[in-house]
Amino acid sequence: MRILITNDDGINAPGIYVLEKIAATLSDDIWIVAPAEEQSGTGHSLTLTRPVRLRRHAERRFSVTGTPTDAVTMALKKVMPERPDLILSGVNRGANLGDDITYSGTVSAAFEGALAGIRSIALSQVYSKEGIGNEVSFAAAEAWGEKVLRPLIERPFAERTLVNVNFPPVAPDKVQGIRVVRQGFHDYARGSIVEGTDPRGFDYYWFGLHGIEQTPGHETDLEAIADGFVSVTPLTLDFTHRESLPGLTDCYRQ
Repeated sequence: MRILITNDDGINAPGIYVLEKIAATLSDDIWIVAPAEEQSGTGHSLTLTRPVRLRRHAERRFSVTGTPTDAVTMALKKVMPERPDLILSGVNRGANLGDDITYSGTVSAAFEGALAGIRSIALSQVYSKEGIGNEVSFAAAEAWGEKVLRPLIERPFAERTLVNVNFPPVAPDKVQGIRVVRQGFHDYARGSIVEGTDPRGFDYYWFGLHGIEQTPGHETDLEAIADGFVSVTPLTLDFTHRESLPGLTDCYRQ
């Protein structure tokens, strides 16, 4: 099995090395193509206004001066001699839960893989508080990664779907198990805006991610993580709200 690893935290992020270890339990044919620098929050964006550069770091290890979507595109169309059987994106430093998946470069890299018809899985390590820098522990992901992935790769995915996995911010022996759940939704209280002034006297603004209220519903990814479970959520590329089609169609009937 040929595996492509990517992420949105960058080619040197701790989580990508964790994911390499996990992937090595599944295959010895592993390729890494990831952004050269952190691309958190870039979503499913594609670089169109400047050139993208490719750098080879070692055999089957490359970085791209662009987004996670750019990295997957370059891997499939330029770097890899054959298409991968599996794309793994992560392990992201921080949660990708609920509606935050729309911002996530990690999930979007898996979206790009799914668009190409390749089995794709996003993996993220939740942490318990902001401002802990490089002290984020990936222990839960390391201990539970293979347990989550092996059953997933042994069953078929529906067309145009992907899977989003989050590991709870607890020690491996405190993880309660694995729970398959739907996507939840946060209350829209999107953190804070931190204001400052740079050395030249110009104002700047920095979006803060803390203070987002959560209202976990029954059997959602938010509730699963809050309860100490690994969350596994199937996602679809089809955003169509089918129940609205008849009513909207009626609006345009003569």
